[in-house]
This record gives sequence, structure tokens and C-alpha cells, in this order.
Amino acid sequence: MVTSRARGRWAALLLAGLTPVVAELTLGNPPLRKAWLLLLWVPIYGAGTVLIRELVRRTGRGWLAILLLGAAYGIVEEGLALQALTSPTIYGVADWAPRILGLNSAYTELNIPYHAVFSVALPILLVDLIVPSLRHRPYLGRTGLAVAGVVFVLGALLLRWTTAFIDPGYQAPPAMLAAFALTIAALTVLALRFTPRPRNLPSTPPRTTPTPPDAPATAPQTTPTPPDVPATALQTTPTPPVVACLAGTAAFGYLALLFPFGGAQHPAFTQGGWVAVPMVAAALLAVAAGMLLRRWTAHDGWRDQHSLALAGGALVAHTVFGVIANGENTTDRVSLAALGLVMIALLALLARRNRIFGAQ
Repeated sequence: MVTSRARGRWAALLLAGLTPVVAELTLGNPPLRKAWLLLLWVPIYGAGTVLIRELVRRTGRGWLAILLLGAAYGIVEEGLALQALTSPTIYGVADWAPRILGLNSAYTELNIPYHAVFSVALPILLVDLIVPSLRHRPYLGRTGLAVAGVVFVLGALLLRWTTAFIDPGYQAPPAMLAAFALTIAALTVLALRFTPRPRNLPSTPPRTTPTPPDAPATAPQTTPTPPDVPATALQTTPTPPVVACLAGTAAFGYLALLFPFGGAQHPAFTQGGWVAVPMVAAALLAVAAGMLLRRWTAHDGWRDQHSLALAGGALVAHTVFGVIANGENTTDRVSLAALGLVMIALLALLARRNRIFGAQ
């Protein structure tokens, strides 16, 4: 019989391995023919996400803390390790939009939220759905937590070393590195000390009115709707297919607004000062999606099926965008599309498994 501690270690390993697959491979970075590059990224991606989950679970915080720490992770990777937030040469991103205070503005707007969602939040959500018995508990003990921290730091150093081959000679200004470090520290403190703790556990069954001991056995009765509130006013959680479609639309829209593709040199095929339009639109889209999600998840009707639909919709749209924007040739696009079909099949199996368990 597998102990809880052993299950936690396996869950941590699953999360560590799944994270770079979700964040990079399913977007076409790298193409399947270069999938071996994931081995170089597992230490920073995998250990980083495991570390974030452990800290959030140990402090009893919720998804807002995960997203804030995910943004901090993005700054570690893109600002300190790759130094792509400030480099005038790497990937050509300095030409996407005006540099603001030494930052590659559009690249920064694209990648910090991207890492918070696709490199941290979605992998954690998926593993919580795969291993539901541990979703509210840390996976590791103190030793495991320390190991994750050490591996994360080593992974960041490894990424910094490999960056010398793709962006030789560049070193971010010390003032920018100090600003990044302070921002990471501020986000960490904000996430672990000041974000609210969840009031209710996810997937909580509807509240029921207890039956007196001497009453005849009847089916449980749900708490009635207050007479002065219309029933439709409380039905604020859409169906899982609607959640999936809206999550996919938001994910695809955000990427398409900020990531130049199809021969474009600037976000959303704009030129000059017009580049501010897709950047503002992407920010508004992210805010609107966040507000909707906060409203939906606060409702008693939110279930695991909704969470899986949210993750699935975002992931499928993200891979569709990768096929359009990242495929260097037909082979790469076809292989990424095939990977997307495999991902859809695995999500469908997870959905079926959750329905079976939910019925028990």
C-alpha cells in the first residue's frame, strides 16, 4: 500500500515533469524534434512550480498567491536567468514595441502573465485534479522543500549558462537586476503574507439541511433560495463547455494580441504607436478574464469539471496558437497538432475519471 508521503513524492515528480511540457512543448517551444531540450528546463520549471505549490499549501493561501508567485517565477526566468526582459538582441523582441525603462515592453507583458498561468497555475491545477486526495496538502517534507529550492536555483544558473550561446555577451545592468530581485521579494511577501486564505474548499457539495433524528428518511433537502432573490441571480457559474470556450478565447486572444506571427514584426500586425492598441487590449482581456474567473469560482456551483474545462480550454487554444505561430515547417506544425490531439485525449480521460469519482 502506497503511503501518503510516497504519493506526495510521486505527485511532486509528476508536477515537475508536467510543467515544462505544458509551458513549452505544447506551444511548440521547442518542436517535438528537439524535445530533449526539456531536460535542461525541468530543473527551473519543475522545481520552481513544485516550490511555489509547497509554499502556498504550507501557508494556507490560495490561487491568487499562486499567480503572484508565478509572476515572480516569470521574473526569475525572464529577468534574471534569460535576461530577455532587458536584452536588446535576444529573439529580436526589442523590436516588438518601444522599450520602456529599459524593458522590452510587449515581451514583458506577454511573458510574465504567461508564466504565471501556463508555467505555474495550470500545471498545479492539473496535478490537483489527477491526485485529488492531496490537493490541499503539501507534497513534500522539509527536506523535499529544501531540495526543490536548491534544484530551482541550480536550474536558473543552468539556464543562465545556456543563454550565453543564444545571446552572447549581454549582461543586464546591475540596477535592473536589483529591481527584479526587489520585485520578486515584494511579490513573494505579498503572496504568502497578505493574500486571502480560501474560505471554502473547492468542489464542496451543496449545503443540505440536516434531518431530525426522529423524522422519516427522505432525500436531503438543499437550502432554499431566499424569497427576495431570484433563482437566476444565484446561477453565476456557466456550464463546463462554456468555461472551456471562454478560457480558450481568452488564452488565444492574449497570445495573438502580443506575439508577432505570420511575418509580423509587431504585436497584432500594428506599426509605430499603434502597437499600444493590442497591448492595452491584451491587458483589458486579462483583467476581464480574471474578474469573470473570480466570480465563477466564488460560487458554490464551481466543480472539478469546471476546473478541468478551464485548463483544457486554455491548453487547447494555446496549442492551436502554437501550430499557427511557432511551426517552422509543415512537419513541426503537423507534429504539434498530433501532440494536441494526444493532449485532448488525455484531458478527456481525466474528465471521465473525475465524473466516475464524483458519482461515488
